[in-house]
Amino acid sequence: MATTTQYTVSLDGVGPVEVSVAGYGYGQPFLLLHGGAGPQSVTGFAEKFAAAHDVRVLVPTHPGFGGTERPDALTTVSSLATLYGALLDQLTLTDVTVIGNSIGGWITAEIALLKSPRVSGIVLIDAVGIEVPGHPVADFFSLTMDEVFRLTFHDPDPFRIDPTTLPPAAQAIAAGNRAAIAVYAGSAMADPTLVGRLGSLEIPTLVLWGESDGIVDVDYGRAYAAAIPQAQFQLLPETGHSPQLETPDQVIHAIWNSTDTDVTAAAR
Repeated sequence: MATTTQYTVSLDGVGPVEVSVAGYGYGQPFLLLHGGAGPQSVTGFAEKFAAAHDVRVLVPTHPGFGGTERPDALTTVSSLATLYGALLDQLTLTDVTVIGNSIGGWITAEIALLKSPRVSGIVLIDAVGIEVPGHPVADFFSLTMDEVFRLTFHDPDPFRIDPTTLPPAAQAIAAGNRAAIAVYAGSAMADPTLVGRLGSLEIPTLVLWGESDGIVDVDYGRAYAAAIPQAQFQLLPETGHSPQLETPDQVIHAIWNSTDTDVTAAAR
């Protein structure tokens, strides 16, 4: 069962930022960052992961998502990375593994580039953020919701919903999530400088990719891993852009049993 805590984190140039963090379990700390679908796209996985192993999984809601407020000056993925680096400092956590899906993976990469001694490893799950010639990120803002489901999941039927049937409050949250994505990531969902900067990383990295991902294809994922010197790439069968939703057991197994990297060595 989750416990939710509100934190106030002060950032230079931004001011105080309110961050809601759901916590699951106890033990080795993991920071789990959601993508554009919002925190509900990772909370089930967080609960399952914490129940399977002696770990503490912290799930922040990016300001502007889930009906939360976003300060006007908080506008970039790198500013979110700085926010979460400051949050780890405030919580005095050490030996943290950061896991991120989609835009959350992009934030995770930027956190790693801050080179905080508090972060011991990262896991990128179908992350966006880099530019790969010939392999663009799907234009989320031009897609219908049905197309989004088709490109996101290996088998979209269990996840497909008609957004017009949602209660007004839920529709408002979904619209707010979409607006926040546009502010933080832009229409291209990429930073042309990121792939070059990743070469400076010296941190154990596990890159997990759904073989059926239609948002960012497998070659994009391989390019992501190739840009990071210590990265291990693993393809996940019969899953798409959100493996933590579609095949959570695969993701837990891959993280916990990765043998060629010490991403989770301290958690064993």
